Amino acid sequence: MTAEKKNVALLFAAQALLFTNNTVLITINGLAGYSLATDKSLATLPVTSYVIGAALTTLPVSHLMRRVGRVNGFSIGTLIGILGALICGYAVYSHNFWMLCMGTLVMGIYNASGQYYRFAAADISSSEFKSKAISLVMAGGLVGGVLGPQTSKLTKDLLPGEFLGSYLALIGFCVVALVLQRMMQIPRLTAAEQLDQGRPLKEIARQPAFLVAVMSGMIGYGVMNLLMTATPLAMRSSAHPFSDAAFVIQWHVIAMFAPSFFTGALIKRFGVRTILFTGVLLSLSCVAMALSGVEVMHFWVALVLIGVGWNFMYLGGTTLLTETHTSAERAKVQGANDMAIFITMAISSASSGWLFSARGWEVMNYGAIPFLLLAGMAILYFGRGGRSAGV
Repeated sequence: MTAEKKNVALLFAAQALLFTNNTVLITINGLAGYSLATDKSLATLPVTSYVIGAALTTLPVSHLMRRVGRVNGFSIGTLIGILGALICGYAVYSHNFWMLCMGTLVMGIYNASGQYYRFAAADISSSEFKSKAISLVMAGGLVGGVLGPQTSKLTKDLLPGEFLGSYLALIGFCVVALVLQRMMQIPRLTAAEQLDQGRPLKEIARQPAFLVAVMSGMIGYGVMNLLMTATPLAMRSSAHPFSDAAFVIQWHVIAMFAPSFFTGALIKRFGVRTILFTGVLLSLSCVAMALSGVEVMHFWVALVLIGVGWNFMYLGGTTLLTETHTSAERAKVQGANDMAIFITMAISSASSGWLFSARGWEVMNYGAIPFLLLAGMAILYFGRGGRSAGV
């Protein structure tokens, strides 16, 4: 195995562990918050705290990696993740809701550092292998999507105190991730690259390719997160049992990550612009299906469509973003991109429940259409110049 493929394999495994942690936390944070919160309306605050923790630190983490290298940056983030899991575990043990929020906020830093696995794959790959490398690393999320819920079930009542075992189990995943990270061979920036600050971010942001890349990531993630979060609520209001909602969400996770095994090849074959626009069309198809009925089949097909649509928009945007900056500029460009995405996620997560309660499932879906149309028009408009536009 070449060094390039070995690093991609290690990044794939680290991504799988990261998303195992993510899916465990998605599964238990709201429930743990509900059991600990005196005011039950605050029950989902630990979920939002996790996203906010990542949103606040993704840019600093990117600059840290510029100084100390990818591998050291990953390891520092993972060690902080262990600290966060310990805080969460003690919060559950001591029945302290606000400490649980603090713990998930700290764990968000680990999530922020892990988001750069996909960019690390681009750093160490040849131009011919880059899009496939990014896709293969993201495919690790499929493993996490399957392993996470099972871990939650097995560890929920493993120790005295509900969910204590689940939070402490995350430490084990982080330790394995640390071992994998120390095996990676990702070159650090040279002394000359460290000194070179590159172009100002505002100048880089004027590039059509940059605008399309960031907009695709923000809108793809924002719309997907908004509708995914509200789906269990919509299914419950339509009198569907929890088992049906769990089935729909499980297939949604599969649809998000399974295409990663071939998305890179599709980008190489058809071009990133085509894949981005296909992602928009798939997401619009999700909305159409969601508005056509409230049977389990409607929810299932809709969530599968938006899962694949997210995959195309997110991976396409990531691939395109790597073409807009030099090595010296990647910290600020990648950090700004991920910060924008996490802020969008935080807004969509925080507003999803309120929008559903106040406006309903149909209005939420209609509300997603203008954003998707905006993304589609940007892809077509900025890409009309072909290679000169960078799209």
